Parts: sequence; C-alpha cells; structure tokens
Amino acid sequence: MAQECSFDIVSTVDLQEVENAVNQTMKEIRTRYDLKDSKAEVIRNERELVLTAEDDFRLRAVKEILGQKLARRAVPLKALAWTDPKPAAGSTVRQTVELQNGIAIERARQIVSLIKGTKLKVQAQIMGDQLRVRGRSRDDLQQVIQMLREKDLDFDIQFVNYRT
Repeated sequence: MAQECSFDIVSTVDLQEVENAVNQTMKEIRTRYDLKDSKAEVIRNERELVLTAEDDFRLRAVKEILGQKLARRAVPLKALAWTDPKPAAGSTVRQTVELQNGIAIERARQIVSLIKGTKLKVQAQIMGDQLRVRGRSRDDLQQVIQMLREKDLDFDIQFVNYRT
C-alpha cells in the first residue's frame, strides 16, 4: 500500500525581517539629503506599517526606499496590501500597508480550483488560513507546486511541511 504524501500552502511574512527593513528605512530617511529634515517616517504596528510624509513626492520616496529594503531582506512585495494616501494632521500625508498573514478564503478557493484544474490525483483541503494538499504520488505533488509557482497570483504563497 502506497503511503500518502502532503504539503501545506501558507502565506506568512517574517516580522523580524520587516522590523529590520523599517529600521534601515528610517536610518536612510534620516541621512538622505532630500528627506533629512522632513517629517517622513515609517512606523510598524504589529501587522501594519504606517508611512507618513509632508507631501506625495516625499511619500513616494519613502515608499520606494521601504520597498527596496524589504526586497533586499527577502520579504515578498506581493505580501503587502497598500491603501491610498490620505491627508493627515499637521499638513502631512499618511499611507498604511497591511502585512499579509494567512490565505483569505476567496484566495484559498482560487488555489483549490487551480489544483483541481490540473486533473492530478491530489486533494486540496482548506484548513483555516492555509491549505493542505495530499496525494499518493510525490511527482503529482511536485507538479502542483510547479504549476502554482508558474501562475502569476496577486498574493504571496509558500510551500511548507512537505511530508513523504
């Protein structure tokens, strides 16, 4: 009798790497000539980042710096949900960024339909904010992983707990 293999599909962000990227961004803001004496800053509140600047131009510069620092620290930019900039107190502009944690149910259903569309002998099961994919053949599971990597999803996913 063949043994069943499985892996999990999750979507998480390493918060320590995000914190390091925020610290590096703030350090660059304090030393960069066009942002040096401005009110620009980035603050992290649990799973949310708040970017503040004096105007849209400086906000775009802060956003660009933060994106570079996050990419350098291997934090996927697809895991960020940006809101529209809004005016804030003190004639500043504020923008919030939500950090992705878990796979939303609509997105999980999208992944399940993609997996079912392959016609491979695997089962995908939604388990809270992650998915478990099971099958008897390791090759089928690896084909599912390859197919999902090739799809251009608008959110970030990782493959963990590969069990044989």
